[in-house]
Amino acid sequence: MVKLDSKQAVQLAKAVIKEEANAVLDLSDRINHDFIAACDLLLNPNGRIVVLGIGKSGHIGRKIAATLASTGSPAFFVSAAEATHGDLGMIDKQDVAILLSNSGQSDELLSLLPPLKRLGVPLITLTGNSESNLAKNATVNLDVSVKHEACPLGLAPTTSTIAMLAMGDALAIALLDARGFNEQDFARSHPAGRLGKRLLIKVADIMHRDDEIPSVRANMSLKQGLLEITSKGLGMTTITDDHNRLLGIFTDGDLRRVLDTNMNINSTLMHDVMTADCQTAKEDQLAAEILELMQTLRINSIPVTNQNNELIGALNMHDLLSAGVI
Repeated sequence: MVKLDSKQAVQLAKAVIKEEANAVLDLSDRINHDFIAACDLLLNPNGRIVVLGIGKSGHIGRKIAATLASTGSPAFFVSAAEATHGDLGMIDKQDVAILLSNSGQSDELLSLLPPLKRLGVPLITLTGNSESNLAKNATVNLDVSVKHEACPLGLAPTTSTIAMLAMGDALAIALLDARGFNEQDFARSHPAGRLGKRLLIKVADIMHRDDEIPSVRANMSLKQGLLEITSKGLGMTTITDDHNRLLGIFTDGDLRRVLDTNMNINSTLMHDVMTADCQTAKEDQLAAEILELMQTLRINSIPVTNQNNELIGALNMHDLLSAGVI
């Protein structure tokens, strides 16, 4: 059984992190006219951005393509190996290609140069060797070279892949800013994610409606109000007039305070115990906005009204939690 030398493991781990961090910092000096030229090519393609790579660079390419796509730049990844066996047909003359190779001499990528050039596709390369064949045949080459790999053997792609990934992220974020891509755009491309839910779900999407809304009239007894709270299960009941206009709210917290006064639940009317001028929500408000309001006011339920103060819905913290807004 192999036994871990914990002291050696810690030293190596720290050395790797420092080496990779320094390599990424070194890239900042290479954000120059070539970077700007690459952004210009990627910003206004008539087609899509096609990212190609092989091996570890291929794995990085998949991540770069995914980041571009999720930040407003239509992109997809194609394995260089598969491209030489038919997937080249996925690339159109209107596209822009990003080719990834640390050595700049990958046979699979070099074999793609002739057909890509015949198509007239602009080529952006990310290489660790500006004198390589791939770099020399590029429309724009971005230098992602590193002094050496973080691997003690100097063999496993470590620092080089981190540098390549960082340059890809730099491109994606520069394009994001140029496109004016905002949180709402991000949410639309991530509808299942937490941010998507926070920015897309509105009160109308999750509120209780019609018979699910707890509601009593002002002249009803406190007992009737308690029965309504229990049957609807939202921890409160609204109080409305004969025209369904909201007059107030009565919550579980109000009930505890009322019970301390020994009020008669049969003779006490809802008008006497309700909280008037209560906080309300509108159906077109973002659920996340109402969540923040409820947390600030320390309330667990809220009525939803229209512009005429008519009661049209209700929701509570559990509804926000179930919808993934919290």
